[in-house]
Amino acid sequence: MKAVGSLIRISTYEVEDLQKRLAGIVDRRTQVEMRMAVLEAEAEMEIANARADAEAGWYLVGFREGVKQRRAALQDQVDALGREEEGARDALNEAFEALKKYEQVAESAANAARRETARRETAALDELGLRRAAAR
Repeated sequence: MKAVGSLIRISTYEVEDLQKRLAGIVDRRTQVEMRMAVLEAEAEMEIANARADAEAGWYLVGFREGVKQRRAALQDQVDALGREEEGARDALNEAFEALKKYEQVAESAANAARRETARRETAALDELGLRRAAAR
């Protein structure tokens, strides 16, 4: 029973650790998505600026190419973080399943111990009753 308690504590720690890891991955993905949104807003502002100023239009082609490259790099990061998040979610699910198995083992061991205690008490009371009946 003591070993099962240790396994439950270890599994609980593992689940908490994986939850923190998953939260970190989600935060990083959110930050990259925010950077992508800022990039899009900058691109829109530059296009509006190029429409207003003819000289700025000369630089628009280079700027658009740079935006395209940065967007692709950010999208690669989002995709990689998405795969990492999926792996972390799978690992977390497996850890939860292991924790539940250990908890079920502990619960069934506790139930078995309660049944055995009740059986012994019943046997002791039956024996006491038989002794009293024999003494009469």
